[in-house]
Amino acid sequence: MQQRPNEIMFQKHGEVALLNIKGDITAFSEPFLNDAYKNVNSQGAKKILFNFEDKAYINSGGIAVLIQVLAQTKRNNQEIGITGLSDHFKKIFGMVGITKFATIYPTLEEAVKAM
Repeated sequence: MQQRPNEIMFQKHGEVALLNIKGDITAFSEPFLNDAYKNVNSQGAKKILFNFEDKAYINSGGIAVLIQVLAQTKRNNQEIGITGLSDHFKKIFGMVGITKFATIYPTLEEAVKAM
């Protein structure tokens, strides 16, 4: 399977910094996720929402990259949310401990409202 390239678009929803993530999340995604996080962090974001496209594919390398970014957000006392995940990835994220760093929301609207 060929990896779909990453595209991360930033939007602001009130106090929430929204990162719309498209493409497959693998170890090759590290520079894209790190750059996006550095960008919102440098703007003083305290609430960050990762919104994955509905056909997102995430492998173990991508989960490791995401955990690295989430560990940084914890050190920076930022509130983190994740939305757009399939039921399969919601379950996996719970199993690998991502839910210790971030709240998983069923929809983008619910996430923005709750945060």
